[in-house]
Amino acid sequence: MGDFAAQPVIVDCDPGHDDALALLLAAGDPRLRLLGVTTVAGNQTLDKTTRNALKILALAGATGIPVAAGSARPLIGELTVASDIHGASGLDGPDLDVPVGEVADVHAVDLMRRLIVEATEPVTLIATGPLTNVALLLRGHPEVVPRVRRVVFMGGSTERGNTTPYGEFNIVTDPEAADIVLRSGLPTTMIGLNVTHQALATSPVIAEFEGMGTRLGTICAELMTFFAATYRRVFGFAHPPVHDPIAVAAVIDPAVIRTVAVPVTVELAGAHTRGATVVDLHHRTGQPPNAAVAVSLDVDAFWRLLMTAVRRVAG
Repeated sequence: MGDFAAQPVIVDCDPGHDDALALLLAAGDPRLRLLGVTTVAGNQTLDKTTRNALKILALAGATGIPVAAGSARPLIGELTVASDIHGASGLDGPDLDVPVGEVADVHAVDLMRRLIVEATEPVTLIATGPLTNVALLLRGHPEVVPRVRRVVFMGGSTERGNTTPYGEFNIVTDPEAADIVLRSGLPTTMIGLNVTHQALATSPVIAEFEGMGTRLGTICAELMTFFAATYRRVFGFAHPPVHDPIAVAAVIDPAVIRTVAVPVTVELAGAHTRGATVVDLHHRTGQPPNAAVAVSLDVDAFWRLLMTAVRRVAG
């Protein structure tokens, strides 16, 4: 596969059921070289998201990958976790009693900086939680910016929100951080709810995980079953959308999504719309494009990528 076989990436996450699948995909596809995993408060508190990341990497047999804990709260304001969706642990559902590795004795931002500086080629940052750590990296260490290939984040929407009427959870949790990333000048890809809501963990998907006949396959099925129940209760969805792995899939195979280059800004002051992503699809503002925004998803190709990766790490 040439150079693409080992594309260096760092995953910044807040596991989270769908983050768990994103980590399995990042660890299980040979086209990525997972340099490190950093954690942020979001779906749950920082201690829980960090513990969950360690558990998933252990289940994937990827215990040699450094993990560092980052920001415990957004840049401004207080943290509100998503326990109504992800439960008290952040990964409720299966029994995840597994020996885990140690957390690196550095802040996530410092680990990111070191991994980027030491890499032999530019590194892609994949963010599946609030963008606090990424914003702190870009703001505090501008010297790394030329060494970042791009930022691919799950967050926002071209349409409506899921935490407020127009705000998606990751962006609403830390709008200022998202604003810093989108104004950084780096190539940025936004994977929003308008696309992630197409990737539904239907009954056949859950059955395929179960049918793998492995502990990891069963755990994925149990994660998705719990996730399905909370999404049904909170949003009335028949099947839950698995948001975060799409950001990883888009790095592995860009053809999985179709994007448009448009201006995106984050609403920081709106009384009812703080945290909304204002996506100028029709170029009405006259601003230059600052993001590639996903507008469609090859659903079958996405699930094939994810299933293949889970089978690989489970085998």
